[in-house]
Amino acid sequence: MPHTPLPPQNRLHARSMRKAMTDAELTLWNALRAHRLMGLGFRRQLPIAGYTVDFACPQKKLIVELDGSQHADADLAAADASRTKRLEQDGWTVLRFWNDDVIRDIDNVCQHIIIVAGLAGTS
Repeated sequence: MPHTPLPPQNRLHARSMRKAMTDAELTLWNALRAHRLMGLGFRRQLPIAGYTVDFACPQKKLIVELDGSQHADADLAAADASRTKRLEQDGWTVLRFWNDDVIRDIDNVCQHIIIVAGLAGTS
């Protein structure tokens, strides 16, 4: 994946976020890392289009975002929708999951990612 020129502060922000993962992010990362999920290669806290996304699979142009309860706030939900729209304009598919869903039901979260990636039914 070619690198897009980014301001140094964006790269530093992404790097610091990789070191301070939430419980939900750590749970999902343990399921995704090292091509564990059907061979999909995910990267975490990846800068894309001026945003830092939680997880991205460049091969499938798939982004997975995890949202805490603060994302239920109307202003933040509107910002998330704007962000998603911008990323989709660049050809990315954006999936959003609540942190609680990841913690309580990681298997179904992973299954949904597999389906959206178009890998359901393959082995």
